[in-house]
Amino acid sequence: MLRRLGCIVLAGAAALVLLIGGNFYWGWTASGPAQQELAVVIPQGSSLASAARVLEEQGAISSAGAFLNRAKVFGGSDPIKAGEFVIPAGASNAQILNILQGGEVVRRMVTVPEGMPSILVHEKLMAEKLLTGDAPVPEEGTILPESYSFERGEKRIAVMLRMQKAMQDTIAELWPKRSPDTVARTPQEAVTLAAIVEKETGKASERRMIAGVYSNRIRKGMMLQADPTIIYPITRGKPLGRRIRQSEISAVNDYNTYAMTGLPKGPITNPGRASIEAVLNPARTDALYFVADGTGGHVFASTLADHNRNVEKWFAIRRARGEM
Repeated sequence: MLRRLGCIVLAGAAALVLLIGGNFYWGWTASGPAQQELAVVIPQGSSLASAARVLEEQGAISSAGAFLNRAKVFGGSDPIKAGEFVIPAGASNAQILNILQGGEVVRRMVTVPEGMPSILVHEKLMAEKLLTGDAPVPEEGTILPESYSFERGEKRIAVMLRMQKAMQDTIAELWPKRSPDTVARTPQEAVTLAAIVEKETGKASERRMIAGVYSNRIRKGMMLQADPTIIYPITRGKPLGRRIRQSEISAVNDYNTYAMTGLPKGPITNPGRASIEAVLNPARTDALYFVADGTGGHVFASTLADHNRNVEKWFAIRRARGEM
């Protein structure tokens, strides 16, 4: 009888252990409390314990302690990542740990369009609410226009430094491939001239031709007479919002190419890769002039007489549009 009773007790204890163990595992794989998709940020250097507290605070798990106990038994040994993660609605403890260990960190994008001046790049970075900290206005021409990924909470200065490194890497790649036809004597001169090309045309097909015209003018010692170089000292690259005044055309400064020969003292914007390539490999042309053609492009001329006729055609288009 005692032996039979002992067997019953042992069997009951074993069943209880199995029940508790089953519940313990069920708590690891069962649906979690999140009613909707959550964006959870795990700070850099977080331990699994501190990450569990974040998950509990955000409502992704019911108990940090229970999550940790189950993770020690059922979880893998891989370290967790830092960054922003998307936790699906109802995600189990097991799913959440897998996300923290091997899931993709959410990356946001900030885009710098071709020809965006540094003052506007700075404003864009400062306006991005998911970035942190301050950043100075970068030097003109040091930012490569491109789309850059960032993580929530990343420092603005870190993103800006990536933009500058991208420009440095691009110049390092393109400079050794330059054509003998380029007038740029240094990488800095290439960026300075590319910035003018960038501001003078929005048509990709014209960049090398515009670069060829300016290259010809530099070789002949002619003034570049690029309107954007008049505007830059006034607005630092922001839109002028009005017509250029005669006094501004004749203003003497380090940028105005209507009052000086050669290149400005530095870039007037951040040129894109294509404009830099155009300056380093300009079109072979005898053109010295160009003017808008009314379609978003330009018409080119090799003599002043032809250019003046093209200008008259452009003025006629503007008068017909009521712009003059």
